[in-house]
Amino acid sequence: MNTKTMAICTLIAGSSSALFAGLYGDTPNATHAWAVHDNNRPNPSVIQAEAGKIPSDAVVLFDGTSLDAWVSGKDSGPAKWKLIDGAMEVVKGTGEIRTKQSFGDCQLHIEWASPTVVAGNGQGRGNSGIFLMGQHEIQVLDSYDSVAYADGQAGSVYAENPPLVNACRKPGEWQTYDIVFHQPVWNGDTLVHAGSVTVIHNGVVVQDHWEFEGMTTHCRRRPITKYENKLPLRLQDHGNPVRFRNIWIREIPSRYANTTHGGPGVKEADVMALRKETAAKLFAAVDKNNTVDALRKMLEIISYDKNESYMKAVTDLSDLYLSKVAATAPDKLTGLKGEIIAIRNDCNVLIRNNVVEENFKLKAELQKVIDVNGFEKKK
Repeated sequence: MNTKTMAICTLIAGSSSALFAGLYGDTPNATHAWAVHDNNRPNPSVIQAEAGKIPSDAVVLFDGTSLDAWVSGKDSGPAKWKLIDGAMEVVKGTGEIRTKQSFGDCQLHIEWASPTVVAGNGQGRGNSGIFLMGQHEIQVLDSYDSVAYADGQAGSVYAENPPLVNACRKPGEWQTYDIVFHQPVWNGDTLVHAGSVTVIHNGVVVQDHWEFEGMTTHCRRRPITKYENKLPLRLQDHGNPVRFRNIWIREIPSRYANTTHGGPGVKEADVMALRKETAAKLFAAVDKNNTVDALRKMLEIISYDKNESYMKAVTDLSDLYLSKVAATAPDKLTGLKGEIIAIRNDCNVLIRNNVVEENFKLKAELQKVIDVNGFEKKK
């Protein structure tokens, strides 16, 4: 083993790995931490989910047996609403209730029923509200065969956006809201994304990724202001005996938290840190005893991080491989056809994505071999 080979083996230390399948998707960039179709990208966590059942990763906020997950919004003491037939019912004058636990971006399931006996009109009829992070209200109201201002009907983002349709059931019947909520995203004091909400009322989309215009208010418009990253969920006491049941919530990552795609809030430094971490893991697993595998892995690694040591390893391995090809007898070279074309293709992906220059030596030399030997000529 010559000095250069020994240096490469010292540099590329780690356990053996399976033969690399090759580069073919667009590589990582300033706002994408992984390549397209990247096998190194973490897979989603596995949960158990069945239709009509609570997902295994959900937090149950009310199962019909107690109000232990809630406190009074007035004094932070025990919630003063009453339990009745597996539901909790608003007790007029006791005030709103809020969760003990705080949440941010979430998927929320909640069921509600307005009073069977209709009393009042408009906003005085079966009125309550669901305040996401205590800031943005999704209106609860008996809007069945009832007249009320559009941005205050059931399923509205209160005082902002009416529901797309009125999907309300009859008074006293149980109704469902399934809500996906993303809070506003800030960069210092600059709002970069207003946040959004999707609401499905009784199986029908009534808010389709509505981007918030402001904070929930009454009569006047109020711009979005910064608030904590996690806050309690609140349910409103509007003086009507509205009932709630089967409440569960799943926290979901911020749409910009994992730095896997472009958009407001993605920081290039965070993306690069993730790319460097991936490169280091790949580097530690390179098979030092397999020149072809090591070379192809190093080409993948520099798509994540072109640091000096990685680039030197690519140069040294390229020279070693090109020497091997040059030393191969012409009648034996056909046996290397597959790997030569595969490495050339890896180089093409890197060139296409501006990771290496168009005149990248490894690609240029292998292309000559391919052309001279007619490896890509149609028979």
